Amino acid sequence: MIVLGIILLIVGFIFSIPIIWTIGIVVLLIGVALMLLGMAGHAVGGRSHYY
Repeated sequence: MIVLGIILLIVGFIFSIPIIWTIGIVVLLIGVALMLLGMAGHAVGGRSHYY
């Protein structure tokens, strides 16, 4: 999800599409939150690791 968020941010910035930029930020933040929860040892959604 982090990689997808970064890709959406880049595409939104290059093509000046604000909705893609916003979606990229949201996806990136969700990916970081899941990564931090996984690193803390919490299983989120039945999975202990998100790749």
